[in-house]
Amino acid sequence: MTDLNAVLAAADGGFDNSLERLFALVRIPSISTDPAHKGDCEKAAQAIVDDLSSLGFDAKVRETPGRPMVVAHYTPKNATKSTLHLLFYGHYDVQPADPLDLWKTPPFEPVLKKDADGVERMYGRGTADDKGQFMTFVEAARAWIKSTGTLPVKATFLIEGEEESGSPSLVPFLKANSKELTCDAAFVCDTNMWDARTPAITTRLRGLVHEEITVIGPRIDLHSGMYGGPAMNPIRVLSKVIASLHDKYGKVTIPGFYDGVADLPKVTKKQWQSLKFSDAKFLKEVGLKEPAGEKGKSVLEQIWARPTAEVNGIWGGYTGVGTKTVLPSKAHAKFTFRLVGKQNPDKILKAFQKHVKGLMPKDCKVEFSGRGGGSPATEIPEDNPWIAKSARALKDEFRRDAVLMGSGGSIPICRSFKDILGMDSVLVGFGLNDDAIHSPNEKYNLSSFQRGIRSWVRIMGELGK
Repeated sequence: MTDLNAVLAAADGGFDNSLERLFALVRIPSISTDPAHKGDCEKAAQAIVDDLSSLGFDAKVRETPGRPMVVAHYTPKNATKSTLHLLFYGHYDVQPADPLDLWKTPPFEPVLKKDADGVERMYGRGTADDKGQFMTFVEAARAWIKSTGTLPVKATFLIEGEEESGSPSLVPFLKANSKELTCDAAFVCDTNMWDARTPAITTRLRGLVHEEITVIGPRIDLHSGMYGGPAMNPIRVLSKVIASLHDKYGKVTIPGFYDGVADLPKVTKKQWQSLKFSDAKFLKEVGLKEPAGEKGKSVLEQIWARPTAEVNGIWGGYTGVGTKTVLPSKAHAKFTFRLVGKQNPDKILKAFQKHVKGLMPKDCKVEFSGRGGGSPATEIPEDNPWIAKSARALKDEFRRDAVLMGSGGSIPICRSFKDILGMDSVLVGFGLNDDAIHSPNEKYNLSSFQRGIRSWVRIMGELGK
């Protein structure tokens, strides 16, 4: 029988080197959405392949029409037909670092520092989302192999390079390689703990639809003195579109938007209430006071079980320093919709487009990006046996029960694993709500990284029994 304590000791003893490997990866600005960083994405993928190959994985960079995937396989010594085969998923690509002037340290020069509260945190783009997360199971595998010479399970690692840009290559890749990638279950490390001391397993994920629109008015930019008044301003039209999306109670007004949205079951609502979540504290941490979503719904319910319509960016006309008296020819905006339950992404997109078209005055037209698309919500049964074993391992590490929780975010891969590969997913992550992912000064607690590694050591051991 394997001495689990010896594997944990190997993880702890090699932690400084684990941290440096993570920092080396964070230094690569692998921004998938920006074509200028195509080479950086390729560099990050190759660095992961080199690292996994050094551990004995059969690892390769796999090309796609977009950014490359990393696929790596490991068969344990003395593996049999009954040895579990598990897939571990993460992504190496990161969000753009803008606005750069709000970073306290350069985003791709990671630093470790102890803050005023005495907590050690690492800062840098990708420390939490998702390099620091997926490296927890890479380092756990390293500890197992270093300590025992092998892994307790058969493992396939799939590290994606386009998660932050909508994963356009993912579904075709899964379909083309379904036989190779189908395992007994999939494990995803891209979610949060309940708090810094309490582990969590995420069982609900919202779906996502995205769209970009351009409102077009006059054929050229116009002088606001000569044309202001009689000429329709596309920014004014765009403002009307944005203002029309919600009523005074915070509900989305797009016709048919709530088709497929069910009320939260009473037993689930009671369970969430028992978590003693503080709406006020949650908002205070980001400088807010009042919930802005649907009236009568708690913050947890709004995040985990209700859909949203949000504008993510607006631009048009003159945005430089000083004043330019211009009526712009065009105005632009980016929108996203988080979906729950059985909402259909295609229907949501078409309903939004119809809604926008209906608001166009005679002298304006609207163009859609043509890149709109999305994924439905995912709900994972809480009686999933993989969840039970993972929860047991997490309790051994943290000495408290894991919370089964929802997430406001979207991880479309989980739905794809189920629909294409027939696999259930287990989402175990070690991020925190204040990690500022997608924002300046993204961070990852040192304890999240270290205890994340130890947790995966335990989960692999529990699953390999």
